[in-house]
Amino acid sequence: MTVYLLRRLTAGLALAVLVTMITFLLLSTSFDDVAGSVLGNGAAPHQIAAQKAQMGLDRPVAVQYADWLAHAVRGDLGASYFTSEPVRSAITARLGVTLSIVVVALLATSVISVALGVAAAARGGAVDRFAQGAAMIGYVVPSLLVAIALVYVFAIKMHVFPATGYTDFSESPSRWAGSIAIPVVALMMGGVAGLTSQIRGAMIGELRKDYVRTLRTRGIPTHSIVLRHALRNAAGPALTVLSLEFLQMLGGALIIEQIFALPGFGQYAFNASLQGDVPIIMGISLFGVLLVVAVNLVVDLLGGWLNPKARMVR
Repeated sequence: MTVYLLRRLTAGLALAVLVTMITFLLLSTSFDDVAGSVLGNGAAPHQIAAQKAQMGLDRPVAVQYADWLAHAVRGDLGASYFTSEPVRSAITARLGVTLSIVVVALLATSVISVALGVAAAARGGAVDRFAQGAAMIGYVVPSLLVAIALVYVFAIKMHVFPATGYTDFSESPSRWAGSIAIPVVALMMGGVAGLTSQIRGAMIGELRKDYVRTLRTRGIPTHSIVLRHALRNAAGPALTVLSLEFLQMLGGALIIEQIFALPGFGQYAFNASLQGDVPIIMGISLFGVLLVVAVNLVVDLLGGWLNPKARMVR
């Protein structure tokens, strides 16, 4: 297992270097525009050239990237070109807002999907039809439309939740819950649909296997067969889907944070992209890759815990 972890971590670090290198190469084509944006409209060409030299953007691209990577390894991601705010502290502060939304949405998605998927597979009939209908609605209704409808009903008409803004958990847990309630529901719609369908299909396949019939003949209670045996074996593929949903939710947070004016990772990335703030974009790329690597590693470890055969293969 140790060798496997080291191999995965090495591959993750190599992926981070590759992604950030490609990102930097793409950004290098707009360095003139970045220097002009810092100076403002009406800057003369010689002023832009002087600004590029001052920012170090006139050096060879390979040298600039190597310099950025050397600082990044030490935890120094530079500072914003426009606000001079340290990138690492800015990203970590905003990442907490995004992760609070995404993690709560992911947990709620997991609980609801497991309940619907297991009930649909074990009971069938009307319960199965309800689960499939709910999943279909989640597939076809856009999250953006759900967000607008929820704001109109619960924020504008009923005044139950705030329409925009974010309250930190340390300031007021109840207000924090209220500020993320609508974004969480909007973010989890598609995830519930996909995960419910996956768990339902996997559970139906497990409940038809020979070992389930053997357990029934031994007098094992149905709930024990479903929850302790079938669900554990069906959870492996569902974990893969759940990891993909997590990454999709991170992307969806970009839109959700814009709609609800949340000071999160997605909104910060969006504004940095509009300005061409290279240090911020590079820091966001690095954090994004590391999040993907961490999530995939956790999913693999959980899959190995659920399925001993997978551990033996590794």
